[in-house]
Amino acid sequence: MSSDQYFEQQPDVGSDPVTVDVTLPEVAFTMTTDRGVFSRGHLDTATSMLLRSDLVLADTGDLLDLGCGAGPIALAMALRSPAARVWAVDVNERARSLTRRNAERNGITNVQVAAPDDVPAGVRFATIWSNPPIRIGKDALHTLLSTWLARLDEQGTAALVVQKHLGADSLQRWLDQHGYRTRRHSSKAGFRLLTIEPHTSDRHGAEPHR
Repeated sequence: MSSDQYFEQQPDVGSDPVTVDVTLPEVAFTMTTDRGVFSRGHLDTATSMLLRSDLVLADTGDLLDLGCGAGPIALAMALRSPAARVWAVDVNERARSLTRRNAERNGITNVQVAAPDDVPAGVRFATIWSNPPIRIGKDALHTLLSTWLARLDEQGTAALVVQKHLGADSLQRWLDQHGYRTRRHSSKAGFRLLTIEPHTSDRHGAEPHR
């Protein structure tokens, strides 16, 4: 594994921060990015696609940005749903520090930054949005998604944005096969935006949509 991989707990690559302005429908903010954290110096295409979509975001309860990086998804969720608590979760310590500072810089007080093991077991999420770390490998990704999607509340929804050539379609099939009601919401620039409802066992045994 390269020493500057964004999914390491402590990136070895030296810090070289870059600040960017982000303007989205309804919200705008400034964020600092850095080496060793995903998408330094810009808002990446996949995250932009997710944040510019017409997906419904819960306005109260607990929301989750899984793999928050420098925090663009968490910041947008928090600004759009100020009465909700947004959990910004990442294994990368530098990413968590950036997200915390970016929330403070923009006066956002409803973001809770945490390492994965620090999220209380009883928390259930009304919305999960993620540009997931595909490059951790298929098995690790499946374990990651199984762990967190199981924490959707009964009426909750999730959205994942995944590059097609990195396995978006096979991931959708895997989710369906494991009982999640998964749909392709949209496709753009080689990316798929997938929407997911809780495991069918939580929906009274309903069959997953194919």
